[in-house]
Amino acid sequence: MTETITAVPYDEAIARYEPLIGLETHVELGTITKMFCGCPAAFGAEPNAAVCPVCLGLPGSLPVTNRSAIEYTIRIGLALNCSIASWCRFARKNYFYPDMPKDYQISQYDEPLCTDGWLDIVVDGIDFRVGIERVHMEEDTGKSLHVGGATGRIHGADYSLVDYNRSGIPLVEVVTKPVPGTGTLAPVVARAYVTELREVLRALGVSDVRMEEGSLRCDVNTSLAPRGASQWGTRTETKNVNSLRSVERAVRSEIERQAAVLDAGGRVIQETRHFHEESGLTTSGRSKEEAQDYRYFPEPDLVPVAPAAEWVEQLRATLPELPSARRARLQAEWGLSDLDMTALGNAGALDLVADTVTAGATPADARKWWLGELSRHANESGTELAALAVTPAQVARIAAIVASGALNDTLARQVLEGVLAGQGSPDEIVAARGLAVVSDDATLLAAIDAAIAAHQDVAAKIRNGKAAAAGALVGAVMKATRGQADAARVRELILERLGQAYPLRDP
Repeated sequence: MTETITAVPYDEAIARYEPLIGLETHVELGTITKMFCGCPAAFGAEPNAAVCPVCLGLPGSLPVTNRSAIEYTIRIGLALNCSIASWCRFARKNYFYPDMPKDYQISQYDEPLCTDGWLDIVVDGIDFRVGIERVHMEEDTGKSLHVGGATGRIHGADYSLVDYNRSGIPLVEVVTKPVPGTGTLAPVVARAYVTELREVLRALGVSDVRMEEGSLRCDVNTSLAPRGASQWGTRTETKNVNSLRSVERAVRSEIERQAAVLDAGGRVIQETRHFHEESGLTTSGRSKEEAQDYRYFPEPDLVPVAPAAEWVEQLRATLPELPSARRARLQAEWGLSDLDMTALGNAGALDLVADTVTAGATPADARKWWLGELSRHANESGTELAALAVTPAQVARIAAIVASGALNDTLARQVLEGVLAGQGSPDEIVAARGLAVVSDDATLLAAIDAAIAAHQDVAAKIRNGKAAAAGALVGAVMKATRGQADAARVRELILERLGQAYPLRDP
């Protein structure tokens, strides 16, 4: 059924209502095998090629828990400041979906592995502590493919296919506590939280967190209450949002929609909703079940999980430097302001700059190239910085050649163009194009004499003490040498040639 409600403009909605958000993030773990069987967990296999009796739920098959998945989950919990349970167990979550072969999902219910943590984020200079309710283990479902129709959903499709390769992939669900006090920043806070969580998971090496492949999926809970109300509003759950931008848009869309419902005297229904990338709107899915509707009970085929305290502490010792600590360290080492670090983060350039510095560039040079010329290329091509066909080591080499005086910035940009075009390494492109800076005085003087002859009026001004006029002659020489002249040396020689001491200043 098509919804015809007219959304309230965001600023008006926020002026009258207080939003409350919460996020449930599903993370496919990067283990070699599935959660409860030995089938490969890699993405991209032929449909239904990575399956066995266990992950297909065939009668008589018995699951065995993947130790690496437990280890990864504990490391996630530790990184999120959670308490790690000394004893927990799996449960059966019963519901029917065509892509779930057993008609139940092995998950955790009232006894999760990790509880009561937090993740700190900063948005517009404001610190937000997002409480973590739980981090629990479960198995992923299969994937339904609806063929025909315009939306890719079951409505209007000619037929459906099911690929069970994903069924049984180790899955961790990170559930936040309700996040109050976000106000007008609610959509941005939601995006910032998922962004930071993704960076933590990437640093831990527990998942490739590729949202485009479904390795990280987010369910976004949103509710509104009139400002000053003593109770929270009824929440909706926007399912399987698969990009950071869409997390922000989904929260904004639900705030605008729910405000319209409340303004009209209506009641927000607790339900799941679907987010549509093309329109930025959500539509109704199904009424949201409560826990009792899933008929949870302890999984009888699996023993409880009881990680020893010594093992937990061993895993704690393996945690890498987490993103927030790394950012603080790099900011101090590089001498950057908060604004500079925010710019690096927003551009997705922090890791690239860090790797370029590791390859030998100065922080200033690394930032200049990634936030300048390379950001321009990324924007023009509509791609991410990290997807450009240039490596941090190549950028560092270009910076080194410039620092040596063999290239100026104009020539370096030509070298960069060549690298991006796949024409070779920086040194190969310099050699092939003959791009080295011309600093030989005899060659430069020939070009200078030609420029003076062509611009007698400018030469006269310089002879009369107007040193600033030398810029016009420098430009003429640079043009004549295709930008390869050493501009500083050219200026020196021009002033010497025209009888002025170098450097000469205008009064």
